[in-house]
Amino acid sequence: MDVLRIPVLQDNYLWLIDTGDAVGAVDPALAEPVLEALGGRKLDWILNTHHHWDHTGANLELKETTGCRIVGPAMDERIPGRDVGVADGDTFTLGSQVAEVLFVPGHTRGHIAYHFAATGHLFCGDTLFIGGCGRLFEGTGQEMWASLEKIRALPGDTQVCCAHEYTASNLRFALSVEPDNATLVAWADEVGRLRDAGQPTVPGLLSREWETNPFLRCHLPSVQAAVGMTGSPAGDVLAEVRRRKDSF
Repeated sequence: MDVLRIPVLQDNYLWLIDTGDAVGAVDPALAEPVLEALGGRKLDWILNTHHHWDHTGANLELKETTGCRIVGPAMDERIPGRDVGVADGDTFTLGSQVAEVLFVPGHTRGHIAYHFAATGHLFCGDTLFIGGCGRLFEGTGQEMWASLEKIRALPGDTQVCCAHEYTASNLRFALSVEPDNATLVAWADEVGRLRDAGQPTVPGLLSREWETNPFLRCHLPSVQAAVGMTGSPAGDVLAEVRRRKDSF
């Protein structure tokens, strides 16, 4: 499966997936970059993770231009042009590849992710970022923690194909939570070099997120102690860590 990262807007990534017998665009904000990247190929599907405009802005234009169909969360009526709704545990078939749908609310009430287990790709929208997670616009810390636990349980070699290049700022905050995390310190240094060179940091390995992303580590004493919540439920800790990140 060929996966192309397409930068758009200020810091968004949309993704073009080519399985060899079908092509899908994940969370297209703008139509022109998708049409250019297609290079004459037919677009079969748009895969939406949630309704925000910077993930769905090109839905209707691409549908009209290419005749593609649109799949998105079944419980969220705000997906423009949605043809197929999917829910937790459903599968979605893109040509020869099959994705499991994960219901991962917290950022929005209907957020989903697509996990292509055979190729190890996770398209998670704004639920999980490299070094961070999405803001709790329509959910609670407990809901986001449950969502991140689903993702955390995936294989370590999963490629986290998230929707924003937020890594450098996320890791600056992460260091304020766990300044003595040697793996995090080394990763932050590497990210600084990559960004100074104009290179992307996405996708990233889930196994590295286990070690460096404070939002996946809210069950650990080191993160709980950093926010004065030792022994508290992980969802409550996540809500506090997110609150601090929002004002960092």
